[in-house]
Amino acid sequence: MKHTALALLGLACALALAACGPQSPQPTATPCPSPQPCPPCPTPAAEAPFQELWAASGHADATAAAFTHWNEETPPEIPPVCAKCHSTPGFQDFLGADGSAAGVVDKAAPVGTVITCVACHNEATQALTSTVFPSGAVVSGLGAEARCMQCHQGNASGSRVDESITAAGLSDPDTVSDKLGFTNIHYMAAAATLYGRLAGGGYQYPGKAYDARFAHVEGIDTCLDCHDSHSLEVRVERCAECHQGVSKVEDLRNVRMVSSGVDYDGDGDTQEGIFFEIEGLRNLLYQAIQAYAKEVPKTPIVYDPAVYPYFFIDANGNGTADPEEANPANKYNAWTGRLAKAAYNYQFSVKDPGAYAHGGKYVIELLYDSIEDLNTRLSQPIDLSKAHRIDAGHFASSEEAFRHWDAEGEVPGACAKCHTAEGLPVFIKNGTNIAVEPSSNFFCSTCHNNFATFSRFEVQQVTFPSGAKIDSGNLDTNLCMNCHQGRESTVSVNRLIAGLEDDTVSDKLRFLNVHYFAAGATLFGGDAQGAYQYEGKSYQGRFPHVEGFNNCTQCHSAHQLAVNIQACGGCHPVVKSEEDLKAIRMSPTDYDGDGDTAEGLAGEIATMHETLYAALQAYARDVVGEPIAYHPAAYPYFFIDQNGNGQVDPEEANPGNRYVKWTPRLLRAAYNYQYVAKDPGAFAHNGKYILQVLYDTLQDLSKKVPVNVGQMVRP
Repeated sequence: MKHTALALLGLACALALAACGPQSPQPTATPCPSPQPCPPCPTPAAEAPFQELWAASGHADATAAAFTHWNEETPPEIPPVCAKCHSTPGFQDFLGADGSAAGVVDKAAPVGTVITCVACHNEATQALTSTVFPSGAVVSGLGAEARCMQCHQGNASGSRVDESITAAGLSDPDTVSDKLGFTNIHYMAAAATLYGRLAGGGYQYPGKAYDARFAHVEGIDTCLDCHDSHSLEVRVERCAECHQGVSKVEDLRNVRMVSSGVDYDGDGDTQEGIFFEIEGLRNLLYQAIQAYAKEVPKTPIVYDPAVYPYFFIDANGNGTADPEEANPANKYNAWTGRLAKAAYNYQFSVKDPGAYAHGGKYVIELLYDSIEDLNTRLSQPIDLSKAHRIDAGHFASSEEAFRHWDAEGEVPGACAKCHTAEGLPVFIKNGTNIAVEPSSNFFCSTCHNNFATFSRFEVQQVTFPSGAKIDSGNLDTNLCMNCHQGRESTVSVNRLIAGLEDDTVSDKLRFLNVHYFAAGATLFGGDAQGAYQYEGKSYQGRFPHVEGFNNCTQCHSAHQLAVNIQACGGCHPVVKSEEDLKAIRMSPTDYDGDGDTAEGLAGEIATMHETLYAALQAYARDVVGEPIAYHPAAYPYFFIDQNGNGQVDPEEANPGNRYVKWTPRLLRAAYNYQYVAKDPGAFAHNGKYILQVLYDTLQDLSKKVPVNVGQMVRP
């Protein structure tokens, strides 16, 4: 308490002196420059606000290693690299509040200080609106939380790990080097967890997508919304407003929302809190790290979270860090690049004890990817078959549907309705959208207009791209169909090809992409006109399923989107998994003409879909004179097949090689091919409509190229 009292006394005097204007580091007899007389130094108890809260916090603990670690050094001082966050003078030096250059610590700081009020309450901190992370990433547009994030960001980044591997001269990820060591993220890097991919705090494996900033509900979304700024304690009472069963900090470990429905660690428990999912994956990663260390560098490894440098040689091979092993002289020294990356991510997850709340999905991705990478060299890989890296589509915040516009910094109004959390409510209210910033994923407020009752927005009818206005008779289905309707239709295709002969190449034509998961358009078939419907043909309208399984949320989980397999199995005994749905058929008709009347309706569609691809390729090659090929994952999907091998090679899959020699006939066929490809559940949503569309497309192409339609049957 003596240290605390002295600190408070000095603080109170400093605050009082601040009213007099600038002071020199060493007070002298020089008259105060302020026209106002200096007030007397107040007593800490009477004047220092929030004294008791601060005095009980980690920022005021003068006995903690965070402030005493350098006491026995010669000389006893805190080096510049540490002073920023382990002393008030160091933080003021970093801010430039002491008159030095901002953004760097120029000199060592004296020992014996803690984080006092003047560290955070001064003109320099009040002006902060951004922070620079160790990766070099800059996050701007911040409020008061910018003060917290200067220190709670860690001392390293994933890029630093790569730099250390490069500096060691390693090109092979499994080569041991005595020049490579462990990269330590340091403690309490909450901001790095919170900002995920944007901060680059974890080691992010090339080719993988990662969560950006974890977005909580409005009003409880920053450091100071969730933590008391003086005691640093979590404002548990605020958490309890939405999270039932939460009365103390430990209860937060049990929190998980319906948006987190998958089993991340693969232990079969989807009710445990995100904290325990992370713990489960971390344990699996530790197993992988130890197995890899034995098999590849052939030097067993152990970890101790409380002893620097944390990873040690397991001299006796018992798998635990014994007291005689946990010392710097026994530090692990057989690092490979692959091991260094995994160990860094392991430590990243350990050193932010609140990671599950700050950015749990980001940490899950880091742990999963680290295990997956180590597995490539393990004789007995860690079983990830039941584990999950990401959530279902609406909550897969690291994926393309939400991350596509990060570089631009905004989602265009044409895309915002379905690719941002706020888009659908805005559209329902205003009938249109404007450009907004990218968001993490859908929120509860995307579909629910009342958190007390969790009622959903009501949409009486939905306007499809064709102009058709449809009321499904079910408000939930109407809500879903606002997005699951596609973006093109028979009408837009006809508008584009109007006035052109069927087989005339025109530079006015371009491929029209129906977009993804147009399930609502498929469900309503000929009424919605989502696929291209040929003139003079009749098409099935809404697919009528049995009562009780006739709208979106009766067949799919409203949150995870998974099919209600158990319900399907009631009538279709063959169904034990989603894959089994493809085996369902109710008609004995051999639609695709392959002689197999036992395959599921999905199989009938697949054959006709494959036949269509071959036919449109033949048409492009033999009629247009420019070979075409399709890539389902590369925009704009159809490319010039330069080498004529029938597929899109890596060097061909780029917008500069997009297919441009369109005729109306080829465009109609390509549009329908893409339509079927982009609704993977089309066989269940309205299989007969899809078969009609495919049959008619093949028949149209058969006017110019050989297509064996004779054995096929149009429903």
